[in-house]
Amino acid sequence: MNLENYFNNNPDRLIHKWTHYFEIYEEVFSRFKGKKINILEIGLFQGGSIQMWQKYFGADVQYFGVDINPNCKQFEDKNVKVLIGSQTDENFLKNLVETLPEMDIIIDDGGHMMNQQILTFKHLYNLVKDDGIYLCEDVCTSYWSEYGGGYKNKSTFIEFSKQFIDKQNAFYSKTVLLKPDDFTYSNTSITFYDGIVAFHKKKRQKPKSLQKGKRFFEPEDDYKPEFLKKKTSLLDRFYKFYIKLRYFKS
Repeated sequence: MNLENYFNNNPDRLIHKWTHYFEIYEEVFSRFKGKKINILEIGLFQGGSIQMWQKYFGADVQYFGVDINPNCKQFEDKNVKVLIGSQTDENFLKNLVETLPEMDIIIDDGGHMMNQQILTFKHLYNLVKDDGIYLCEDVCTSYWSEYGGGYKNKSTFIEFSKQFIDKQNAFYSKTVLLKPDDFTYSNTSITFYDGIVAFHKKKRQKPKSLQKGKRFFEPEDDYKPEFLKKKTSLLDRFYKFYIKLRYFKS
């Protein structure tokens, strides 16, 4: 099934999407097609996306939807559960974590306000299974003042998301200000698309730097960067020791 074709020929409940999202969906979600999965979508609008995801993922998808509008309860079905509540209600978000099963996919297409996107991620990221996806849509609002956004505004979801780039690379940090945490060990990549941020969960350990193959020459001082050659002899000796230890250890 092609999502964009489905959208363009949709005869049923209304769907609202940016047209370039469909290519992103295919890239991120295609591996889940035809599998037995749990999906949680925040923001149901007129219910059209429920039908779209059911058609795309197949009959084995268990769909959970969240919306603040009680009228969305009418979209419940055999494999569709709708929960009414607000993204700004932390007790409601905590209750979701306590009562729902782990999710293969979480899509935040809710209110798009900065506090909503950030609070929802903080509470629901850990609800995603290992090898699952947390996807936040419409992060364009991070640049719109009416949603609490603005370029380089530290309270936006975009700026909030940027800190996780450092967390993901914390294994290589040489400062006590950045240490590996739960996110470092649980997320394998972050993709910043146009209007979407996708977090790809996967358990991992600290990477190892290995060498395989024959050695053809020993390190020489001539191969040091110029700026290090101008340092003190003590630093030179340390650098030489470091190079041997790190790169030429048998």
